[in-house]
Amino acid sequence: MRQVLWFRRDLRVVDSEILANAKGEVLAIFIFDKNILQNLPKDDKRVTFIYKSVVDLKENLQKIGLDLAIFFDTPKNVFTKLKEYKFDEILASVDFDFYAKKRDEEIEKIIPLRRFLDSYLINPKDILKSDKTPYKVFTPFYNYLSPLHQSNHIKEFEVSKEIKKLDFDYSFTPSLDELGFEKQDLPDFLYKSADELIDIFSKKISNYQKNRDFFYLDASSNLSVFLRFGLISPKMVFNRVKELIASKKEIDFFIRELIWREFYNYILYHFPKSQFENLNGINVNWNENEEDFKKWCEGNTGVAIIDASMKYLNETGLMHNRLRMVTSSYLTKNLLIDWRKGEEYFALKLLDYEASSNIGSWQWAASTGVDAVPYFRVFNPYLQSKKFDSEALFIKSVLKELKDVEPKKIHTENALQEDIFLNYPRQIVGINYSRNRAIMEFKRANSE
Repeated sequence: MRQVLWFRRDLRVVDSEILANAKGEVLAIFIFDKNILQNLPKDDKRVTFIYKSVVDLKENLQKIGLDLAIFFDTPKNVFTKLKEYKFDEILASVDFDFYAKKRDEEIEKIIPLRRFLDSYLINPKDILKSDKTPYKVFTPFYNYLSPLHQSNHIKEFEVSKEIKKLDFDYSFTPSLDELGFEKQDLPDFLYKSADELIDIFSKKISNYQKNRDFFYLDASSNLSVFLRFGLISPKMVFNRVKELIASKKEIDFFIRELIWREFYNYILYHFPKSQFENLNGINVNWNENEEDFKKWCEGNTGVAIIDASMKYLNETGLMHNRLRMVTSSYLTKNLLIDWRKGEEYFALKLLDYEASSNIGSWQWAASTGVDAVPYFRVFNPYLQSKKFDSEALFIKSVLKELKDVEPKKIHTENALQEDIFLNYPRQIVGINYSRNRAIMEFKRANSE
């Protein structure tokens, strides 16, 4: 038996399903995919993080007697060349977005491909309602999985003892510059290990449910990037968190967030067209004004919480979950701009970008997906900033020109524009007017 172990979004040796199922002579590989990289800007922070993680993976594989062959090419070219080694099969962790499925279908025509799903806790095809149709509402889905999320431990995979390293030239490791990218400074937490982050989170989890919405606080686990690229598996997160000495209520609340991640992947699997279409089939007359969209992207909307969120995203690649909801509601409801444009922009910027979660969250905000927010529920950005950042600490940390402005003014519509000592951008649109406009348009679209 001769196998290729194709690491993609599972950059670890612990709890690795492909390492557990490997047998015989194996060639572990990672491909810096030209099809993907050619569409990214040279200063994309994710490439710096992935590069660092791939180098670490190579070292960790060497510690267990293997190695990592690194390629900079298209997958088709790589496997066309590897075919001469007469591999029996490729083992890889699967993804359900359009590009991933198309890529894998192309590759299995060259060498048989066996897919595994250890980036998630469940396999979407295994979970159906009693009528054999997929769930579309989160709560019944969550309740169905009660035996899973109420358990205390999920068995993790162990590395197979029936493998040996294939004789191959493992020496090539391209530099970031050779890949066409510039090394970027990353947020401090990305230089820590996943275990270190869980240890830090263990000291915060007792207040997680209460504090998670306050975006000026560092209350989250900071694990989303690590989950996205598989430096830690969801099972490992589940098990480590269940082991924490904290209240069951707080731990269950955090685990529920993990299940939301499962739900969005489940939806993309069962409804693949949702990557490109309104899942509920409504036809919204979206605002096509490119200048409005550009102002949202750049953080020049005239609404402080939106502007601070977008500028922070552009600078760091990070955005708090509450702010993702507020900015997406503002784009799709107040500006009435197609969620797909926002989803595409987040895909370009977010360090933890994951197609299923991003698509699901945007369709939720736009009231076009499954279990979405009702169309008549529109976030008021000023009330959101007042409620979750009353002293405007986050906003002032980003918008330095507002550092001496009283918080009340920041949380009041048009108050910044009326201050003659500030030169703050005019609002693109009034909050009440745009809310009513959105409700009328979505009511029309839903009635057709």
